[in-house]
This record gives sequence, structure tokens and C-alpha cells, in this order.
Amino acid sequence: MQRMETVVPPPILCVVFALIMGLGADAAGTVMPAHGGRLGLAGLAGAAGLMFAAPAFRAFGRANTTIDPTRPDAASALVTNGIYRVTRNPMYVGLTALLLSWALWLGAPAALLGPVAFALLIARYQIMPEERALLAKFGDSYTAYCRRVRRWL
Repeated sequence: MQRMETVVPPPILCVVFALIMGLGADAAGTVMPAHGGRLGLAGLAGAAGLMFAAPAFRAFGRANTTIDPTRPDAASALVTNGIYRVTRNPMYVGLTALLLSWALWLGAPAALLGPVAFALLIARYQIMPEERALLAKFGDSYTAYCRRVRRWL
């Protein structure tokens, strides 16, 4: 594993991104006036984020495996049921959707870069190391799962 991989837990990184997005929107002064359609989309994105993340945490709990993103090698079970039939990374899909919701709520066009940058960083520094660890631990079962289910959506 490389030095920068799995160092910062994704929920903490998400909060940092949200703070940067909020400060950036405020500093840029490019916030659009509140609009029902935009705020409705923000609500939908937030709800979608929770609909992906919450069942993912429950599934890990039921499987009695770790949710510690800094230790992907500590996984004790390969979770492939429930929301994990839709995406291999529902927690990260959920966090990205929450950032999208925040960007829409802020109403600053530049804030939309936040969820994109978050997804790119998570893919490189979190998902790729997790995939290597899961492949090493679960082998062919994980390979078959990857063939059936997309990384994101």
C-alpha cells in the first residue's frame, strides 16, 4: 500500500470537502438565490445519499465485518447482498451524493467541483487499495462479484 492510501477516513474527507465548498462559495460570492427546483434537487440528492449509505453500514454490521476504511485488510466477510448488489461502494456513493446535495444547496456553480474531486480522490486513494485487499483476501469470489456489480453505479 502506498503512503497516502487509506490514510484519511472518507467521512472525515467528506466533511473537509463540505467545509471547503462552503467557504469557497461564501468567498466567491457567486451564490445563486434560493430556488425551489434547485433546493428540491438538493433534497433528493441528500435522500439518495442516505439511502445508499445507511443500508451499507447495516449490512456490514450484520456481516460482523469492519467498517474501518483505514484497514481494508481487516475485512472478515465479503458483503454482496442488499445495496451491495447495486454498487460495490454504496458508502462512497452516499458520501458523494451528500456532497452533491450540499453543492446544490449552496447554489455556487464552482461548488459542483467538490463532489467530482471527492469521487476522484476516493477512487484512487481508498477504493483501489480496498479492491487490492479484498482481492487478496477473497480471491475468485471477489473477482466474480466485481464482474457482476459496478464500482459506482
